[in-house]
Amino acid sequence: MDRRCPAAHPEDPTPCGGPVVVTVLDRTNAGADGCEHHAARLLASLEGGRVYALPDAPAGAAIRVFTAAGTIRPFCWYEDAPRTEACQLSHAENRARHGA
Repeated sequence: MDRRCPAAHPEDPTPCGGPVVVTVLDRTNAGADGCEHHAARLLASLEGGRVYALPDAPAGAAIRVFTAAGTIRPFCWYEDAPRTEACQLSHAENRARHGA
């Protein structure tokens, strides 16, 4: 069985998208290191989360994760979940709804 990065949610079936390059922190500074793919999915699922590049990360890794997270719905691996409330939509979807 392939091991996945610590940022991968146990219910998220997707494989890692490369090496571990960033740390995602929540509001209380609890965090997980992850690949860009899983870090973006985790960040999208946190309210007030932050992302930081690890020292050996490629240039722009944290920015790519932050940008991707803005287009991902929270807990996106729940594909059959109804998505009607603002907290269930991506930041980009909420901006589009409100004309921002």
